Amino acid sequence: MFNPNRLPPRSHRARTSLPVLLLSTVSHAALADGGDGGQPPHADRIEEIVVSTNIEGRTLHQTVIGTTVLREEEIARQMDGTLGETLRRQPGISSTFFGPGASRPVIRGLGGDRIRVLDSGIGSVDASSTSPDHAVAVEPALAERIEILRGTSMLVYGSSATGGVINVMDGRIPDRVPENGFEAGVSVGHSTVNDGEDAAAALNVATGKLGGADLVLHLDGSWRDSEDYKIPGFAESKRLRDMEEAEEGDEHEGEEEAFGIIENSFSKSKSASAGLSLIGDKGFIGVNVKLQRSDYGIPAGHHHHEEEGEEGEDHEEEAHEEEGVAIDLDQTRVDLMGEYRFDDGWFEKAKVRFGYGDYEHAEIEGDETGTIFANKGYEARLDLIENLGGNWSGTSGVQVTSRDFSALGDEAFVPPTKSHQYGLFTLKNLEIDNWHIDFGGRLEHTTHKADELGVSLDFTGFSASAGLGYDFSETTFAGINIFRTERAPTTEELFSNGPHLATSAYELGDVTLGKETAQGIEASAGYRGERFSGTVNAYVTRYDNFIYEVATGEEIDELTVFAFKAADARFMGFEAQGDFHAASFDTSAFGTVDIHLTGQMDLVRAKLLDVTGNDRLPRIPPLSALVGFEADAGAFDFRTELEIAGAQKRTSEFEIPTDSYAMWNAYLSIHPFEDKDISLDLKAMNLTNSDARQHTSFLKDSVPLPGRNFRVGLRAKF
Repeated sequence: MFNPNRLPPRSHRARTSLPVLLLSTVSHAALADGGDGGQPPHADRIEEIVVSTNIEGRTLHQTVIGTTVLREEEIARQMDGTLGETLRRQPGISSTFFGPGASRPVIRGLGGDRIRVLDSGIGSVDASSTSPDHAVAVEPALAERIEILRGTSMLVYGSSATGGVINVMDGRIPDRVPENGFEAGVSVGHSTVNDGEDAAAALNVATGKLGGADLVLHLDGSWRDSEDYKIPGFAESKRLRDMEEAEEGDEHEGEEEAFGIIENSFSKSKSASAGLSLIGDKGFIGVNVKLQRSDYGIPAGHHHHEEEGEEGEDHEEEAHEEEGVAIDLDQTRVDLMGEYRFDDGWFEKAKVRFGYGDYEHAEIEGDETGTIFANKGYEARLDLIENLGGNWSGTSGVQVTSRDFSALGDEAFVPPTKSHQYGLFTLKNLEIDNWHIDFGGRLEHTTHKADELGVSLDFTGFSASAGLGYDFSETTFAGINIFRTERAPTTEELFSNGPHLATSAYELGDVTLGKETAQGIEASAGYRGERFSGTVNAYVTRYDNFIYEVATGEEIDELTVFAFKAADARFMGFEAQGDFHAASFDTSAFGTVDIHLTGQMDLVRAKLLDVTGNDRLPRIPPLSALVGFEADAGAFDFRTELEIAGAQKRTSEFEIPTDSYAMWNAYLSIHPFEDKDISLDLKAMNLTNSDARQHTSFLKDSVPLPGRNFRVGLRAKF
């Protein structure tokens, strides 16, 4: 949340080759010289960002795999309560939208265990990958930087990162001494669509010396409270209403349809953390303890039925009044982080990261607790930045994760399971003139043990990648990356067998599932000139034994059966984005005003191979685009944009197509004082009050995105 320099409002988007995606992704911004010696207007908006310290000096402009870096201004602009909704307007990103309380990012059509959500380089240690109704235990309101790494990142982060990585860096463990010994930030906001209130605050303060090193204390907290949110029309989509009317006929007439508001969509959360770091000339070490609590409703929830009567008599089913499902989430997390810089020898730097989480959430219907999910686990890793000499650089490391997961209650659908994973990896980079050569590999061993079932499974996988990039000039770059990865199935994919209260589904795993293997290629091209900059990424990935969850068309206890299956599959697609500096002009009131036109588009196509009948995969996002107009000056930043999602008619069996939508959004940030970092933020979302539904959401036909919303916020740094 702290940066002594004012950061540019635009997100900085580029590409990253696989060996660049190292553990911490703690980046340092080297802002371009703002002089006029051949620099483009507002050159300070174009950042040279080193994503990883193993290849310091390479910019994001010179890398291959798709990457987006969001800084504080852009995070504040896009802030929407959950991580998934905060990020879903970025290229190639969608979300699992399960109401305002739970929304996880989907990258290039991949979600669940294939997307790793990191808290400053370490896993979130929650249950969010288990089911879409489970919230991510990471608070975006306190983030000072979010990095989105598209494509496989598993060489560094493990097999759970085969689809991408979301790394949220919130500065809970200080790695530098604050300027003048103290820095603080605070933000408050109000939204109209849900009568929502939110606030966040954090501070770093130098408290003294210990053995010549500085002690820095960190404190932060956040709070959010919102009611059920408004929608422009019916909660159920027209397609679903038409289907129900056709199936039920006269019985459907007279039924009351939810309209204008999504019931049980409230969301409340609060968090607090305290950390202490010892910072010296050669590095730092610090620790932080964080407490997080969330209570949120699950829209379109499940309801029970009871049967009455004695043996031999007709059983008469009586439907009880439907009660909304709510989730009560608690997590205590302890993190340790340290870095040490060597004077000489084989290694330049050593990085250590450790995170322990004690997570629990209860699914509650009325006064009754249905299921309690618990996850105690840790992740530890050591990265050694190598001093190879010459044009070589590299990193080698070890990663260990442990997870003790349980789901207890009448509707627990996964047995208690203990999982352990050990990974060794090495990554190398060679620079020859304008050529960049990257290659690396990872060996990983995973075990899942379910004592209740008397089952213990082991998986060993090897993954590798190689990349080649070339600088055609200072403005133009192109590269290509090839990879082969292996992912072990998760406990949910293997052992699920039972009803899930919050999702109204009966989930079935398959204990015979094997490793999922992916082979792919990704190409990238980028240009950065004085007036225009743009990038294009294209990819094709072939999966052997691709594991997916799909509706079977069957019912058990009036719940739709969703089964995990495996088949060969192919994913292909692209992301393109551009920024055109249209004009600059001087005004007497605001000084120089810069006008930018921006645009982005992404598409993913996914299909099963060698199957008869329907070969479509479920919940694949449609073509999407975003076009924007920006006017930036010292006193204000203004942006308006049109967000477009195409119709998705390429659906799997028993999946309902989704209609297209367009939403018009506008943002205005006012900076009234030149010598103070204070911003008044005004945001208007979905101004046309469009009925918008995320095809990647299990609830898209019963829970649309929020309607027209106006938000006002105030941010200040000291």
